[in-house]
Amino acid sequence: MATGQDTLWEKFLQPLFGFLIDREELKKLSDSIDWEGESDRLNNPDLIYPEYYSSQNFHGIKGGYLNSGAAVTYDPVTKHALPPNEVWNREAVVKAVAGNPQKILDLGCGTGSTTIMLKQAFPEAEVLGLDLSPQMLVMAEYKAQQAGLNIRWLHSLAEATNFADGEFDVVTASLLLHETPTHISQAILKEAFRLLKPGGQIIILDGHQKTLRNTTWLADIFEEPYIREYAAGSVDAWLGKAGFSKILTEDVWWTNQLSTGVKSVSN
Repeated sequence: MATGQDTLWEKFLQPLFGFLIDREELKKLSDSIDWEGESDRLNNPDLIYPEYYSSQNFHGIKGGYLNSGAAVTYDPVTKHALPPNEVWNREAVVKAVAGNPQKILDLGCGTGSTTIMLKQAFPEAEVLGLDLSPQMLVMAEYKAQQAGLNIRWLHSLAEATNFADGEFDVVTASLLLHETPTHISQAILKEAFRLLKPGGQIIILDGHQKTLRNTTWLADIFEEPYIREYAAGSVDAWLGKAGFSKILTEDVWWTNQLSTGVKSVSN
């Protein structure tokens, strides 16, 4: 396990991109939020953090995503660490949505960047964001409120959501699978299959597995505990194992990939 810093900002990006980010503005933002009260409000008291999540430092951050520092710095970090442009990457998820879905679930939503884009693209749809970190959900809700959007935020496991079978038209996950062990990634996709209506669609944006296999130094920089395991696998194979058909994975620049699948009507 990595020793950890207070935030990924201090660990990696401050020396490289510090001049691009206003730290005073980040501090003002952090100070404006009642982290304890808001986290308690969104916290699911029945949730038990799984060992794969609670025992690891993500990005070298002590406590992983279970702290306000990670929630505040995640967006400015991702903005500069997700080339060529974070918005372009996340827009690929929105553009992949087929038809006019009425109910969308964004798994591992983090600070809600993709969730918010989905709601903006489909304003009539009910959009839900789910994450294991109440602090990240606090940040997501804050951003949604600033944008005047009504999104439901849930503190829960992506692999065990407790929603009813066939409740959603679209299930998405952005930058989630590389942060879980392979057996959990497969469990998440199996859960997504259960949650989708017949004909429903899954959309996965994540790191480019082939690129990550050939650039192991990236894993060392970002200190992702499961990224090598993710890189060695195949999202296409995992989707097929979960029961999806019409599986397609396309490049999103050279750093990311977008995978889609459909729950066939016969299932």
